Parts: sequence; structure tokens; C-alpha cells
Amino acid sequence: MAACVEPAVAVCNHAAAGPACLKRRRIAVGSAEQYEDIGRLGEGAFGAVVKARHRATGRIIEIKRIGKAQGRHAALLREARFLEEASGGGANPFVAGFRGVVRHPDTFDLSLVMESVGPSLHDLLRQRGCGSPPLPEATVRAAMWQLLRGAKKMHHCHIVHHDIKPTNILVGDSHHVVKFCDFGLAMSTDERPPYKAAGTLCPTMKELINNGSPLFQGLYSEGQLCAIFDVLGTSDDTTWPWFLSTAFATVEGFEILSGLLACNLEKRLTAAAALKHPWFDKIDVLELPKKEELASPMLLRPKRRRIHAVWAT
Repeated sequence: MAACVEPAVAVCNHAAAGPACLKRRRIAVGSAEQYEDIGRLGEGAFGAVVKARHRATGRIIEIKRIGKAQGRHAALLREARFLEEASGGGANPFVAGFRGVVRHPDTFDLSLVMESVGPSLHDLLRQRGCGSPPLPEATVRAAMWQLLRGAKKMHHCHIVHHDIKPTNILVGDSHHVVKFCDFGLAMSTDERPPYKAAGTLCPTMKELINNGSPLFQGLYSEGQLCAIFDVLGTSDDTTWPWFLSTAFATVEGFEILSGLLACNLEKRLTAAAALKHPWFDKIDVLELPKKEELASPMLLRPKRRRIHAVWAT
């Protein structure tokens, strides 16, 4: 079946003025018949993900199908557009590869085809168990370097992921590389403010507290700030006075942590600035721990929000 061409959904509401948003291209849509399903990896409120094999080449990929409640074709084409641009056709090795969009010949439903990477960082760390020792700082540094490099390239393309968390970071290449996935909530920085709040409850930054999801979990806005300060210390002239009592290995590593999570937006490190920090002067080969085969990273379970009470004394 010959590929047809589908117009990509606009990712910006202000295309008439200012710089163009995500590059407007037409997405070639192939036939889903060129793939055979191997097994279902996960399903939930957002749709389903299956592992499949390309009939002609034998290449293993993953196919994501979005449910009607999530906007279906419009949402899928939008995510495909962001994934294609962020991965840069392989130019960004720290984003899961875009492999195309296909249409089922009987139902005409669209599906997103992407690189099969490996388990999520969440699954890998969770399997280690609560009593496991923390990862060596060299391992954390190598993973952070890759993620920041990937984020820097995305930012260069005017893309903000908006939902970075361990479940949306995949571990591949025999656990030597980490890659971003799931661009369903991504946005273009060419859009004009006010920005629509998006993201999972935990990771969203402090400036979205009033109108969106908070950075750390709490029952109310004041609780969110208490949760932030409980981890980062209060923002004053003697910032982080409790540092010496923490278990973080080096001063340089803690500077990266506090810089990326700074409450003051003007003082918060960008990915590009963080990569220039002396902590990254020496990068080891990433070697995340290996155990038995983990479950697929693309389990699209309904997202659960755990609320923890935060008490201020």
C-alpha cells in the first residue's frame, strides 16, 4: 500500500505573528500491514503500546495507539510531530527514534511507530529495591550528562518536553544510554505566554504552582513550598545551610542539583549552562545496573497521583 500524506496538526496557536513554531511539515502515513504485532506491552486510559516486527526487515519497533478520549488522531499527529523534530532523524541520540505514522487499512486508525529502546529508568530503579545502595555518583553524572545533552538539543529546536520523569526516560544499548520518550505534553517555546499548565504532578516547576501542577507533592500551595524547602533548604543569604548533613557525595554534584531546582527562575540552570559546570569535566561510560529482563517502559497505565501530607512546624 502506497504511503499517503497527512497534514501535521499545528503545535502553536499564534502562527500568524512572530517566529514560526515547530517546522510545519507533512507526515507520510504508511500502512500498518507492514508490521506484525509480537505482543501487547501495555494499555490504559491513554491508549495502548505494542511491540511489533517489520515484516520486510525484521526490525523490532514499538507502536503507540492513542484512545478516543485523548484526541486520537489529532493528539497522535501532534506527538509524532514533536517526536520527529526532537529526535532530529537520529541527530539527538538521547531521544527515542521516530519511525513514522501508519494507518490500519480496516479501521483507518493512526498509530505512532517509534524505536524500541528498553525498560524505563523508573522500572530499572524500582527493581533495585528500597534497601539497595544508591547509584555511584559517576553513574548519576553520566546519566545526567546524557539527559542534559538531549534536553539542550530539544531546547535548540524550541521544544520543551513538559513531562520529564523516570517513567519517560528509557534505558537502552545494554544500559549504556538513556533516552527521552512520550512527547504527548510537549510544547513549543515559540508559543506566547501565558502557557497552559501541563505535566505530571511531581516534576512541574515552582512557577506553575498557582495555576497548575506543583514541583513536589503537597495538599495545598503552602505545602508545596514546604516540600520544596524541606529538600532544598530555604532561599536566603545562607542558602542550603544543612548541606554538610546530607548524603550527597560532592559539592559540585549538589550545585547542579540545587541549580536545576532553583526556585528563582532567573537563577535556575539551563541545560546548556549545567553542562558547562565542572562536575561534568570527566564523564565515565554510563553503566546502569543490570538484572533480569524488566517490564516494558511504555505501560500506559492511568496516571496515579500520590498525595503526601506536608506538615510545617
